[in-house]
Amino acid sequence: MLNVKRPKYVKDPKRKGIGIGSGIGKTSGRGGKGQTARGRGKVAPYFEGGQTPLYRRLPKRGFNSKFKVEYDIVNVDKLNVFDDGAEVSLETLKSKGLVSGKNPVKILGSGEVKVKNLVIKVNKISKSAKEKLEKNGCTISLV
Repeated sequence: MLNVKRPKYVKDPKRKGIGIGSGIGKTSGRGGKGQTARGRGKVAPYFEGGQTPLYRRLPKRGFNSKFKVEYDIVNVDKLNVFDDGAEVSLETLKSKGLVSGKNPVKILGSGEVKVKNLVIKVNKISKSAKEKLEKNGCTISLV
């Protein structure tokens, strides 16, 4: 291995464990005895030597309800893609690409409505959206 002619920019590999005079003999740069001195002696990065680890010492925070309902949200200005007098339901909103179709739909009141006389069938609607849509002659029914 030492007799191989290499370019100057390629360093020879360190030859560990070849006597204490070399500076990297005996333990070969692995420190003392124990798990990390062994062949595959890996220790998880979060392991603290048996001390209760940080992730268990810190308090748990918050609360996640398993009954929470996620809604697909549509603002009233997005309803302008429909024609006057059209029916707005989960299927028609999905076909226009406004919702994913996996979640129930809620209409919020951001923006202005230009279409009139829509027939809206959704799961939920905000007060401001309801006022804006009823002002334009839309009929709203909650499914």
